[in-house]
Amino acid sequence: MTGKAYLVGAGPGRADLITVRGLTVLRQADVVLYDRLIAASLLDEAPPYAERIFVGKQPGHHTFRQDGITETLVRLVRNGLQVVRLKGGDPGVFAHLAEEASALAAAGLPFEIVPGVSSVLAIPLHAGIPLTWRGIASAFTVVSGHEVTPHGCSGVSWALLAASPTLVVLMALGRLEQVCAALIAAGRNRDTPAALISRGASADQRVLLATLDSLPARQQTAQLPSPAVLVVGEVAALANSLAWYDPAQFPTNPMLWDDL
Repeated sequence: MTGKAYLVGAGPGRADLITVRGLTVLRQADVVLYDRLIAASLLDEAPPYAERIFVGKQPGHHTFRQDGITETLVRLVRNGLQVVRLKGGDPGVFAHLAEEASALAAAGLPFEIVPGVSSVLAIPLHAGIPLTWRGIASAFTVVSGHEVTPHGCSGVSWALLAASPTLVVLMALGRLEQVCAALIAAGRNRDTPAALISRGASADQRVLLATLDSLPARQQTAQLPSPAVLVVGEVAALANSLAWYDPAQFPTNPMLWDDL
């Protein structure tokens, strides 16, 4: 039997944000290599015989190095297995898709990329924040919070980031103060609305709305846990009026589609 890899985006937070295609291939897997931020109940959708291998990463602790994950993926597919590489959100956004797909392609092994619902879009929406707003925000930009290091800003243009009508910063929590300071230094108005969304689209979602200048101090008091997404721009203020998501109304382990 020919092995094949499926690089699958599981969506953020809720298990039922996975796509139909993602759920279909997950239910056919021999092995699942899964990340830290996927909904745990998705693992129950894999066949009982499927091996489940945790390859998640968190700050200061990596279960596998990235090259180890890639080598394991290639080895399993080469051994004739159907392997699902299950990633939170969308696999093409800050998720090492290029390294893993390139290794499979170089080895001459078949693979499929299954897009997922990105946390860039879904987490702000679960806080009542659309990224665009007619006449106010006609574009948005996405960046990783890791672009601010302990030694300063990286090579990205913070002037361009500061000028974007809406800015979404993923993995923002660890360097929140530095990110906000860098944006203000680059010209963003310190009174710009800013929302910090912790554990978005999950049963533990919390939202902190402030200004770009005051948000770090508010977070020092609130101590929202990671992972968190930062939204900067006038659209962030909509979290006050468009909040719709009540985590208590959404089951942790939703019933997924039985007839697929």
